[in-house]
Amino acid sequence: MDQFKIVEIKQSIYKNNDIEAEKLRNKLKANNKFLLNLMSSPGSGKTTTLLRTIEQLKDSMKIGIMEADIDSDVDAKTIADTGVKTIQLHTGGMCHLDAQMTSEGLDNLEIDDLDLIVLENVGNLVCPAEFDTGATKNAMILSVPEGDDKPLKYPLMFTVADVLLINKIDTLQMFNFDIDAVCDRARKLNPNINIFPISARTGEGIEAWTNWLKAQVSEVKK
Repeated sequence: MDQFKIVEIKQSIYKNNDIEAEKLRNKLKANNKFLLNLMSSPGSGKTTTLLRTIEQLKDSMKIGIMEADIDSDVDAKTIADTGVKTIQLHTGGMCHLDAQMTSEGLDNLEIDDLDLIVLENVGNLVCPAEFDTGATKNAMILSVPEGDDKPLKYPLMFTVADVLLINKIDTLQMFNFDIDAVCDRARKLNPNINIFPISARTGEGIEAWTNWLKAQVSEVKK
């Protein structure tokens, strides 16, 4: 028996995605649910970061994961092995999710008993930033090997993100990566962005990130 459900997501019929996103966000708030939209480039360590996050939080809250991909279930299988509720969202070639697709995924995930829901969005720094999913908060991952110029190349992603996770800091000595420059560039685009340098491989910095998540989940339950 499969460990998780696979949901074939169809293109949204709604023309005004922003309206649908706000409706979804209000619905989540009314039901005291926290949805995190997690975005990054391929290879940034998104799934590994998610595994570390689950490891830190699964004993204190109930977690559900929606794994979005164009046509693959590799990451969903990896996440499902942790024991958290998991579904796979196939986008049918589309490089992003919108609010209607996200809502359809939430319906299939069955979130009534969940405290934290994470949408692992399709891997790229362009399309996912352009479509509001209706998530409570947006987080993005930038890994050290990608370079410190990404806020200059992909400003919208840094503008819409509530959190920037700078991953693979254990490799800083191997790359010409100026972490202070990244932080400065990100904050010029988004003064309110929360920045957490982490290493998903070693676990460095993960506690600060998960403490932020716990505070956000607690806030929606008030």
